[in-house]
Amino acid sequence: MDRYLIIKTRDELLRIKIGQILYFEADRNYTKLLLSNNIQFTFAINIGKIEEILEKQVTGSSDILIRVGKSHIINKNHILQINLPKQRLLLLTAEGKPKELVISKDPLKTLKDSFEKEIRKTEDSPQQQ
Repeated sequence: MDRYLIIKTRDELLRIKIGQILYFEADRNYTKLLLSNNIQFTFAINIGKIEEILEKQVTGSSDILIRVGKSHIINKNHILQINLPKQRLLLLTAEGKPKELVISKDPLKTLKDSFEKEIRKTEDSPQQQ
């Protein structure tokens, strides 16, 4: 079953499938949303408020939509590459095209470490037959 996020502003209502979200990006009091099909929206809502909406509406959203630094909330299911030296994060769009984000080293390292922990958990857990 598909899960949706609903974002309401004074003038609009947007209903989005969680899986289609590529990332949110802060721009002062606005937040830009890019979907995996390259459709883009901009809201007069800051990214902190977006984070609150996600916590209220999407159970387990912190497993999928992750805050990376001050400016981004990304969908970890779309991550293709994390490059610490270049401070780059590559996300894959629905068409298979990479979308590059420049993110500072510390948040990227935290993201990479959390992925590595997840990998270790799946490797350490007993295999089910």
